[in-house]
Amino acid sequence: MSAPVSGTTNKPKEGYQSIHFKTRAHDRLNDAKVQRAMRNFNLAAARTRGIVDLENFEDIRTAAAAIRDRSLAHLDVWLERFEREATRRGTVVHWAESHDDINRIVIEIAQRTGVRKVIKSKSMVSEESHLNAALEGAGLKVVETDLGEYIVQLAGETPSHIIAPAIHKTRDDVADLFHDHHGTPRKTDPRELTMEARKFLREHFLTGEMGITGANFLIAETGSTLIVTNEGNGRMTTTMPRIHVAITGIEKVLGTLEDAACILRLLTRSATGQSISNYLTFNTGPKRDGDADGPEEMHVIIVDGGRSRLLGTDMQEALRCIRCGACMNHCPVYQNIGGHAYGWVYPGPIGSVLTPNYIGIENAIDLPNAATLCNQCGVVCPVKIPLPDLMRKLREKQVDRGLRPWQERVGLKVWAWMAKRPAAYALFTRIAARIGRRMGGAQGLIHKLPGNGWTEGRDIAAPEGKTFRELYAQRRRS
Repeated sequence: MSAPVSGTTNKPKEGYQSIHFKTRAHDRLNDAKVQRAMRNFNLAAARTRGIVDLENFEDIRTAAAAIRDRSLAHLDVWLERFEREATRRGTVVHWAESHDDINRIVIEIAQRTGVRKVIKSKSMVSEESHLNAALEGAGLKVVETDLGEYIVQLAGETPSHIIAPAIHKTRDDVADLFHDHHGTPRKTDPRELTMEARKFLREHFLTGEMGITGANFLIAETGSTLIVTNEGNGRMTTTMPRIHVAITGIEKVLGTLEDAACILRLLTRSATGQSISNYLTFNTGPKRDGDADGPEEMHVIIVDGGRSRLLGTDMQEALRCIRCGACMNHCPVYQNIGGHAYGWVYPGPIGSVLTPNYIGIENAIDLPNAATLCNQCGVVCPVKIPLPDLMRKLREKQVDRGLRPWQERVGLKVWAWMAKRPAAYALFTRIAARIGRRMGGAQGLIHKLPGNGWTEGRDIAAPEGKTFRELYAQRRRS
């Protein structure tokens, strides 16, 4: 008996839910289940343990960043070489400028080859295009086979983390989902739940006609795709169906296998603390004479989806990203609200940079501000993406385009006017300090400050009643 899979067809256009970040973040902060699940989220400690055995860790980070920069600087050359080498080995390479192009290409391949069931390994780019909904709309059955992706598919949700899609789910949530969808007795033991998923997914592996995966990297010199997984589903998805389709972004190309070897030393350690993943799968063309397994056809869809707009700009460094999730694992904002608050495919600090660039800054107005700029994300990024700097630049772009709320814009203009006039600034701050002292009362705490979201959930310390200048002058006199 195969597991029923539902809940994907009517997904909302998540790309434009980013505009509601504040509301969504507020909802997650007040969701007891989400808060309970996020308290158990601790991949940061795993990373710390994982890098201990790399004495030259910082040197490897520097080398990996240089590799990614070199790939991006000559992106056209590496992509053309990948296409040439992949084609020579029997792979069909497709180019997708938009997300609609991804869906169209996959549906055309499925219709031409008579595919009725699609099994998928993890593919973040397919989440960008809402591929599952498009395939189901074309009459195809789609089954996610990564355990976390399978769980969120059953729940009719989207992933909340790049490498741990169901991190927001508790064990009881999963037990209820499996009981409802599998029609089996409710279990709560993690091993039993895993074995149940394995049992139900096994039939899909055996009957799937098209396997869809992402690609962590494209290797230009060999025309290969590389996927990094911890479950056997990746290998099953690439070898058992008669059609294999890999979907990835243009920025994922690397020149050589040596480049990939360097970055792999950082990827798994930064993601889950492992020195290496359970499975590194290189796919180079379809099945050949004498091969024991493999697809009859292999297709690679290389996607732009807004990425080329970042090339040659002050946002290009964001394209170095190797999708390890380290930035969100260490981000105090993400750790409190989870991934769904961000409203699109990529959450956390990297999502706060990529989402505005991919779907339009006007559709993700609050994401560049969804950070404390503490730089934990920048410190742990294995390819040294300066995420706080990029978020600051996006904030500047918002101001330049007049996209911030009018109250904020007026307030900044007033502050700028006073900052250029020391006498006016001194007078204003003296008045404000005294008003603030009175608002604090006997406790010295301001419970509600008009127009300030900070005091909606916490008190703010009242000023002393004097400005810093006054206090400094007083101390000097004494």
